[in-house]
Amino acid sequence: MSDGSRVLITGGAGFIGSHLADALLARGYRVRVLDCLSEQVHGDISGFPAYLASAVEAYRGDIRDRRDVERALAGVDAVFHFASAVGVGQSMYEIEKYVDINNRGTAVLLEALVRRPIKKLVVASSMSVYGEGLYRGSDGTVRAPRPRGLGQLKAGRWDVVDDQGRALQPLPTPEDKTPMPESIYALSKYDQEMMCLLFGRAYEIPVAALRFFNVYGERQALSNPYTGVLAIFAVRYLNGKAPVIFEDGHQMRDFVHVRDLVAGCVLALESDAACNEVFNIGGGTPYSVLEVAWQFGKVLGKQELAPIVSGNYRAGDIRNCFADISKASNVLGYRPQIILEAGLSELAQWLQGRMDEDRSEAAAAELRRHGLVA
Repeated sequence: MSDGSRVLITGGAGFIGSHLADALLARGYRVRVLDCLSEQVHGDISGFPAYLASAVEAYRGDIRDRRDVERALAGVDAVFHFASAVGVGQSMYEIEKYVDINNRGTAVLLEALVRRPIKKLVVASSMSVYGEGLYRGSDGTVRAPRPRGLGQLKAGRWDVVDDQGRALQPLPTPEDKTPMPESIYALSKYDQEMMCLLFGRAYEIPVAALRFFNVYGERQALSNPYTGVLAIFAVRYLNGKAPVIFEDGHQMRDFVHVRDLVAGCVLALESDAACNEVFNIGGGTPYSVLEVAWQFGKVLGKQELAPIVSGNYRAGDIRNCFADISKASNVLGYRPQIILEAGLSELAQWLQGRMDEDRSEAAAAELRRHGLVA
């Protein structure tokens, strides 16, 4: 790809897409966005958000509408496919919505690309496709365990164990770990990446599938209770409430700042080696959810709001998954620059003075109503 190429970002008015638009504009690309401006993400707005760069060609439309997609693709050289319904818990009871937007929307885009070939397609996938991450047993063998059983979860035994009940040690998860989606959302993201990769091979269009880990940073939709965990923690703290954590809080996750993630996206666009390949885009360092909640409360000056460890579990959740980013590093030259402590401090500055509605309790009540929290 070269300067002056026109790049379309589906779902590009959102948190990640808008940061990607900034990065592409800075490198001389022309940027177009197609976004339906979902109320769950953007609230009740009449137009595109103010943070979206004025140089972006902003098209309001639905990824499932062939006419909207065809119009957005006119004159486009490359596509980032970010348009997606996002939410592990919600996907378990709004199944039709998630399959319709994520799976059918991707199908509409790919059929349009048959008629309008491009030079590169980059699709946003998710770490959730893995299910549980990779582990090592006490005998030293590397294992990809099945999900924890319902009986184990009801008993509050959170760790992943072997057949003898011995805890397994979590390891960084590489791209060749067999996917085991544990939610409709995760399955739809796996379908999205596989559809795009199959399409790319059939039509000789270079495709890169990027498995995003837990992304955080400014512009997150704080009032969306199905967004990233740090955004949910943020809105709780801003409303004078302690964050609520499932299980015992020691589940391990990988957090990546949005600017680092966007840098990985640009590398995938511009690298000839990112052709029909899957890459983890994460921070590469594991943190417990409880540790992150404490750190965030400290930088926000909310130490008095001690995280609440609920001891409950949620359908679709996994115990541990954090990224092995060696493939992205070796092939793309991807190297995250923003450590979590610095990223949280920057996020805290952006949050100053904000007043966003906390909808997390309503979302939790909806999950309980459907029997998805216990």
